[in-house]
Amino acid sequence: MNFLLSILLFLMAASPALAEVEQCRFIQAKAEREACYQRQEAALAEKRKQAATREAKPAPTLEQMSREDAALKAQLRGICRGC
Repeated sequence: MNFLLSILLFLMAASPALAEVEQCRFIQAKAEREACYQRQEAALAEKRKQAATREAKPAPTLEQMSREDAALKAQLRGICRGC
């Protein structure tokens, strides 16, 4: 019984976004409920925008990777094998 209660509390704490969605559902006045949904949609769009900018890092170019590979190869050749 305590185990189920602890899992339930963990899930409630781990998903605050779900709590926000449920909050709008119970607003009685239609205008306020729609305003709540619009605020949530704006917040979700902002989160998606931030995630997209974080993921939009440019990939290293082939030239940069070639230079790094050459430098690593030179370091490996400089290691004395069996001295």
